[in-house]
Amino acid sequence: MQSFIDIQKRLLPDLLQVLQKRYSILRYIGFMQPVGRRSLAASLGFTERILRSEVDFLKDQNLIYTNNVGMSLTPEGKNLLEDLEGLMRELKGIDVMELELKHRLGIKKAIIVPGNSDVSPMVKSELGKACAMGMKELLAGKNIIAVTGGSTMATVAEELSPELGKKELLFVPARGGIGEDVQNQANTVSSIMSKNTHSKHRVFYVPDQVSSEIYESLIKEPDIHEVLELIQSASMVLHGIGDAITMAKRRKTPSEEMKKIEDGNAVGEAFGYYFNESGEIVHKVLTIGLQLDDLARIPNVIAVAGGSSKAKAIKSYMKQAPSSTILITDEGAARRLLKG
Repeated sequence: MQSFIDIQKRLLPDLLQVLQKRYSILRYIGFMQPVGRRSLAASLGFTERILRSEVDFLKDQNLIYTNNVGMSLTPEGKNLLEDLEGLMRELKGIDVMELELKHRLGIKKAIIVPGNSDVSPMVKSELGKACAMGMKELLAGKNIIAVTGGSTMATVAEELSPELGKKELLFVPARGGIGEDVQNQANTVSSIMSKNTHSKHRVFYVPDQVSSEIYESLIKEPDIHEVLELIQSASMVLHGIGDAITMAKRRKTPSEEMKKIEDGNAVGEAFGYYFNESGEIVHKVLTIGLQLDDLARIPNVIAVAGGSSKAKAIKSYMKQAPSSTILITDEGAARRLLKG
């Protein structure tokens, strides 16, 4: 027997379109509040005329209110938005997509948030919230959490809360990062995570990439050796997945190595490894910290990456990822991944 939603899709498709539109408006107001009409229209890609009629309807239903600084959700609007989350996932087939993605990538679990983070910064925050919820389900007893850098991990850090700190947490950078944008360095990200969860962290001040001579010298330093031991004994890893060329440029990769990355048709990067579309490693940066082989013995590995533009990078890395991986991504990347 067809579900009520399936019947509704066939007989009242316009109703579902209106529902999705009003759900999007409520989500954006909840994320940006207080927000002005012009700013909201630009974020949603609506004309102000279309948005005005929708806003008037939502106000009449006591779901939003306006004042001189903009629009915000009422308590009733907030409750309705929470109730709509599960329904919208079913309407978009996200639960089915999660199972298909899990099996196709050969990983432990796939979690998909609605939207496309290439288009909306709100979706990137939703990835962070989903990561926080995923962590909460996995944490138990004492936890050493190794964290990489990057803009996505920086967003995850902002979404963590003191509630997670009820567990005993120690955040450590997964690898060196001196030379990167300070805001997105693993040291900075792990520091913000510890601050927001009221827990502890360790710093790891070593370069992101080194020569073999410097590598051998640094790993003998007592402080560095101590942090390396913590990283090796991590119970959880949080990491992003980068676009290969973007990451190589960010690292100011020498022209000789850049040519190797380009000639190898690299599309994805993680932990200093560059992968082509077949998942083959075409280049590896010598980094101090967590290596790809180390992931197999870490119980919980959470990869966070979204945006349809990241689909190739995600797919290439997942061919090397341990089967224990939990992927947190968005609808934009997931739909692109399932097409291929």
